[in-house]
Amino acid sequence: MTTEVNTLLVPDLAKKIVREVQRLIPEHIIIIDVNGTIIAGTDPVRIGTFHEGARRCCEQKKTVIITKEDEHELIGVKAGINLPLLFHDEVIGVIGITGEPHDISKYGEILRKMTELLIHENYLAKQLELEQRSYEAFVFDWLQGTWSQSFLDRARTLGIHLQQKRQLILIEVSNDTAQRKLWHHIKNDNEDVLVRWGDNRLILLKSIASHTDVSVYVTRLKTDCESLLSLPIWIGVGQAGGARDMPASYEQAQRALSIALEQNKIIFYENLRLEMCLQDITPQTREQFLYRTIAACDEELLATLRTFIAHNQSYKQTAELLHIHINTLHYRLKKIEEATRLNPKVFEDLVTLYIALNLLDKEPKNKR
Repeated sequence: MTTEVNTLLVPDLAKKIVREVQRLIPEHIIIIDVNGTIIAGTDPVRIGTFHEGARRCCEQKKTVIITKEDEHELIGVKAGINLPLLFHDEVIGVIGITGEPHDISKYGEILRKMTELLIHENYLAKQLELEQRSYEAFVFDWLQGTWSQSFLDRARTLGIHLQQKRQLILIEVSNDTAQRKLWHHIKNDNEDVLVRWGDNRLILLKSIASHTDVSVYVTRLKTDCESLLSLPIWIGVGQAGGARDMPASYEQAQRALSIALEQNKIIFYENLRLEMCLQDITPQTREQFLYRTIAACDEELLATLRTFIAHNQSYKQTAELLHIHINTLHYRLKKIEEATRLNPKVFEDLVTLYIALNLLDKEPKNKR
């Protein structure tokens, strides 16, 4: 028996199988490994004990019926049925049902098939996990700029064509459970590479063909996935390029994602303008800039300024949205000028105030 097959029926899986089977029948269930040791069961007292009937079941590769008389002849047995569990025609363990053989025989084959199905599903899930980890390790090296012969060989093994032009899409969700659901849900093309990235992010290296519209794709992706999860997702997109450009595209997607997290919309790095400069400002510079501009403004004045800017300095719209008289608006704008020494009615001063508001939004909340 190969080592891989021999390790398929581990105690954690055996316990899961017992829980599933227990829902179907009222009888006691045990799961035994190929050495005859009970590794899971509905009767905790028997776990860890030797079961001679199961050992014979493994050796003979067929169902073994245990009678009342056998209880006195065989070690660790109770009346019932022992059925071999097969994987690729090899015995990997035994499932035992305790009770009068005549009464429980009707369950035997159904339970054996159900158990083998659970084992097979678990095996496929593990194989998928191993494959995914191979892709994750490859993408990690890719984004580190590691281009060795070993790297190129792994690309061929994984079926990744490095000649393909791609665009890196960075997706963030709120937790690892949502991440796994999203990973299973996203339908990517054969040339795409999708990997989990940490606990709550995904990287999609989207292949770019002449007919591909990444903007349409990510918009649909965000809508579909938020509907699936009933949770928000955030997307930052780097610029398109060849395989060697992907480390740079990753850095760009990270910067775009940081803006997406603030604005709750899809952000393409190529569309960033002022945000690019604001991201590079140090915390010390940000703090000094705010101190010299809007630090003395209270929340009411800040809300007034935001509304005034958001509606193209329209006095009428600003006053209506704030539910105030237009004279009150003029009064508040004057208060802003007194507090900041910057006049919101003067274009150059308004630009400075706008930058200050953007920097304030990037400041950690606990420092405000």
